[in-house]
Amino acid sequence: MAGGSAYLSGVRVLPDRIPKGEPFPFSLPFVAKLNLAFTSAVTFFVGENGSGKSTLLEAIAALSQLPVSGGSKNENADQHGPERESELSRVLRPTFRRKPKDGYFFRAEFHAHFASLLEARAADPDFWGDPYRIYGGRSLHTRSHGESFLEVLQNRIGKGLYLLDEPESALSPQRQLVLLAAISDRVAAGDAQFIIATHSPILLTYPEARIVSFDDPKLGIVSLRDTSHYQVTRGILESPERFWKHLSPRQ
Repeated sequence: MAGGSAYLSGVRVLPDRIPKGEPFPFSLPFVAKLNLAFTSAVTFFVGENGSGKSTLLEAIAALSQLPVSGGSKNENADQHGPERESELSRVLRPTFRRKPKDGYFFRAEFHAHFASLLEARAADPDFWGDPYRIYGGRSLHTRSHGESFLEVLQNRIGKGLYLLDEPESALSPQRQLVLLAAISDRVAAGDAQFIIATHSPILLTYPEARIVSFDDPKLGIVSLRDTSHYQVTRGILESPERFWKHLSPRQ
């Protein structure tokens, strides 16, 4: 189902470009020897908070000429989010099988900034066209957080390179399944590649996806059942009382 990577085939570090003293993000454990290959149409980044998943995804966005605050190439000049550039991208070199004509970087934490950008475009008399046309025809601020997420994800992904940073953060389990179905449809149609940073064991069930663990400085490939996301979720659902003996002093 997953096939091979359509566009980005790898990213590696150029050690001589790493600044001396190794300040963040260059101090992240995986950076010094980074040499990551993308061999699947769907790749997941997993790991604890602060392990560098979003930082690397942001760098890949910059290397793919996508805005680091999220969006498509059309948003490169708008600076709608607080992030302006990726320091990590300066020491990395990507390898593309071919350059994608389209792409999108979905950043959950900056989604509200993107929704406000669309509203600003709608209010701008000099903006040509309808900024809401491909997002359901109305402001993303008029929907729930989860509906707004799904509207962008379902309508914006097609043929191209798609980077998703914690897309599950506003989605119910059912809506996560809707997202998986949309990804599967795009991959089956061809010419779509996804790199997704996530904490969701539901998303990690995607068949034949490669799961990259950022808890390993070598960024090793792991199975779904080897991830802490799966193990903790399964354990607490199957035996919540066992977990609560450790979580609550009253138990």
